[in-house]
Amino acid sequence: MTVTDDPVLLRTEGHAGYLTLNRPRAINALNHAMVNRIAGALAAWERDPEVATVVITGAGERGLCAGGGHRVDPRGRPDRRRRASAAFWRDEYRLNAHIARFPKPYVAIMDGIVMGGGVGVSAHGSVRVVTERSRVAMPETGIGFVPDVGGTWLLSRAPGLLGTHLALTGAAVGAGDALLCGLADHFVPAKRLPALLADLAADPAQDVLPKYARPAPEAELAAHRDWIDHCYAAGTVEEIVDRLLACGEPEAKETAGTILAKSPVALKVTLAAMRRAGELATLEQVLEQEYRVSCAALSSPDLVEGIRAQVIDKDRAPRWSPPALAEVTAEDVARFFAPLGEGGDRT
Repeated sequence: MTVTDDPVLLRTEGHAGYLTLNRPRAINALNHAMVNRIAGALAAWERDPEVATVVITGAGERGLCAGGGHRVDPRGRPDRRRRASAAFWRDEYRLNAHIARFPKPYVAIMDGIVMGGGVGVSAHGSVRVVTERSRVAMPETGIGFVPDVGGTWLLSRAPGLLGTHLALTGAAVGAGDALLCGLADHFVPAKRLPALLADLAADPAQDVLPKYARPAPEAELAAHRDWIDHCYAAGTVEEIVDRLLACGEPEAKETAGTILAKSPVALKVTLAAMRRAGELATLEQVLEQEYRVSCAALSSPDLVEGIRAQVIDKDRAPRWSPPALAEVTAEDVARFFAPLGEGGDRT
């Protein structure tokens, strides 16, 4: 394997360590080997007195990271799929926690597409940079899954109920809304990124960023806070949809349609996960909850069906089971939060 074939490129320059996700044809989607390589680099650089800053970027022009790749293969044997997925998530979530607690500046360049696992390796960092090309999302409900990688921690702490809106709809937001929702810290025009990255090798991030940061584009969600906060305050997903349809805002009605196209089970579990995450005290506690939920999703038909419809066959016509919100019971939701045994199995 040549260095250019490595899915994560590592280099040090000056006082900075640079991580480059290097699967541009897959928009740098993460696999298990990439997670382990990033974790190893962070462990080494944390101890290295010559490395003062860590910077993560994505190769290519399309984005930092489109998520976790095809980490749940619906064509594989269920037992192998469960073991492999549980092992991947365990290491990925530990990496997310390490990033959040990393003792040196961790600069995430969130240029282009940043979704799912891409949010996990960026939005927990101490310095998060978006550009005019940024599209940030946790789109899991569209594949019968639930926001993970600490996504429910981040979104449950967004202003008002903006995070619940993003979690249920899976909507992608630009730079202004990423800043509004607490997913990013600085806006830097994309054309200035090469100079920013070069300067980070020589000077501390807190000294470099002010030279490059610019006022962010307008946050589009800010104009919709009234109906978002009102509608998503409802007790159930059904009541949220009813409020969206009744409030009289065209955007709210469109949002109701978006939600109703998602997995009913995933929607109800996501709402419960968001509300539970808002009551938990630490990111680690939320990641533990997300691990239970993720492992439970492996035995849900909707995850396999969602990946089939969106990734394998790409017919964009998933057949959810059950197909309606009213058919998802409280017991169905509670199962996702039950304790786990070894290997991600239910106790």
